[in-house]
Amino acid sequence: MPLWLQAGLWGLLAGSALLVGAAVGYAVRLPVRLIAGIMAFGAGVLISALSFDLMDEAFHQGGFIPTALGFLGGAGVYSAANLVLARHGARHRKRSGGQQPSEAEAEGSGMAIAIGALLDGIPESIVIGVSLIAGGAVSMVAVAAVFLSNVPEGLSSAAGMKRAGRSKGYVFGVWSGIALISGFASLIGYVIFRGFSPAVVAGTTAVAAGAILAMLADTMIPEATEGTHNLTGLITVLGFLAAFVLSKLGG
Repeated sequence: MPLWLQAGLWGLLAGSALLVGAAVGYAVRLPVRLIAGIMAFGAGVLISALSFDLMDEAFHQGGFIPTALGFLGGAGVYSAANLVLARHGARHRKRSGGQQPSEAEAEGSGMAIAIGALLDGIPESIVIGVSLIAGGAVSMVAVAAVFLSNVPEGLSSAAGMKRAGRSKGYVFGVWSGIALISGFASLIGYVIFRGFSPAVVAGTTAVAAGAILAMLADTMIPEATEGTHNLTGLITVLGFLAAFVLSKLGG
């Protein structure tokens, strides 16, 4: 199987976890505290993955300067885009409670939430595609980390969308579309960057890592903290440890 197709399929697999989470969040009325706990665990998984897999790999490939510039650039671009979307009703797109506005309360918020969810998923997908460039095999740690973190993202967001009165067609249309785009983004990540120098690949990986960390601080951790309060840190550490163990077993 060609590597570009492998990249797309791995990205689609990781993105499909959003749909799995959304199905659970929409069909079952889970306690907000439980959803928040799952979100905290997913945040810990991603923090571990970007620390020990993404940033470390970027540093070894391209050195400190491309890694640092990419990391700051990714965080800056994500934060700017997130600020714009927040002003149009997507600030609470990952919240499972009643924070998400309905279309009647904020016209255009449905589209903003969909774009915001896409914004959150693109960096993760690109990382999966880029991971095939170095050794010709996908980083299973990256795929597992994205999959494990996508389940609570889809779960929490879908629960919030349902409470905001959005239709089943809208909810599953959004997450199905993002799962497909995740596969395409992973494919594009491999195809576009395989011809570039290690420094450019390192910078791209760091950009994605910066965007992911900014996303965690802006969206996932606030949702987790609101529901789990003083247990957020402990649950996040458990997620971090799970991904750390996975990275060492995979190495």
